[in-house]
Amino acid sequence: MSAAAVNQHPHSLIILPTTTLLQRMIRNGATERHQTTLIHEACLNAVSQALSKKMNHEANSLPSLVQNLVKNWEVEASFKPRLQDWRTVDHPNYTFAINGGPPQTAEHMLKVRTYNAIIAPNEFYSPAYSDFTESHKTFKRMMPTFAWEVLEVYSGPPQVAFRWRHWGEMKNDYIGFNDKGEKITAKAHGGPIEIEGVTVATVNDKVQLQKVETWFDPLEMFRQIAPHGIVNKVVKGADEVGGPGEHLKDLEEEEKPGNALAVPQSSEETQVTHEEMSHITKAECPFFNQE
Repeated sequence: MSAAAVNQHPHSLIILPTTTLLQRMIRNGATERHQTTLIHEACLNAVSQALSKKMNHEANSLPSLVQNLVKNWEVEASFKPRLQDWRTVDHPNYTFAINGGPPQTAEHMLKVRTYNAIIAPNEFYSPAYSDFTESHKTFKRMMPTFAWEVLEVYSGPPQVAFRWRHWGEMKNDYIGFNDKGEKITAKAHGGPIEIEGVTVATVNDKVQLQKVETWFDPLEMFRQIAPHGIVNKVVKGADEVGGPGEHLKDLEEEEKPGNALAVPQSSEETQVTHEEMSHITKAECPFFNQE
């Protein structure tokens, strides 16, 4: 299937530019998670990508269509809590696997959410101590933008192989729990964080994702969070660590008025947290006025 054929397909809504999809999701209403967060995510990532992307894919080219499909899948996985509302996947046949691991169902991703579905327990982070809200608060507070783009496409539908990059800046401290239940804190350095990976995705004749296999080094992001290996570890007893919920308390404590952020106080930009930015309105985000 050529790029032109994909673009003219009757189900081509799922490969619309992500900003257009987000506009429609917001206008269509109430089933989406936190409409202000959708606006925030779209605004920050659109600006970040425009300023620092490496690629400039021609509209309707295969790389552009692949990029739109995967970004729209990420939006649905993050903000559509009902699986029946996901339009980017072939529901009966969809699976997702990381680094040769066992295939995961869409139901599994809905249960644990995106970060926890792709990051295995390690010395910096463990899904066992972070639910959906906590995991997003951990990473979005640390790195308000985490833009994504396709670098190369090696083969076209039905099996699409491509290389990608994810990138952002570490604006605030990283705070999380690792696989030993230790609280890990890494001071914000204000520098870039960038990871690359390869994905092989099988799509059906409706250009919906069926089998998605991704390979990347998840520890690469954490190595860049603490480039010199300097982190603060606080060992807690089993009765102190608890489960999901304890982590959120620590993050909320960090954000109380009067608690200093680990970013330059002279930098107005880096003092803006994810929670503060989530109150941005449609009028304040110009691209939402575009179709």
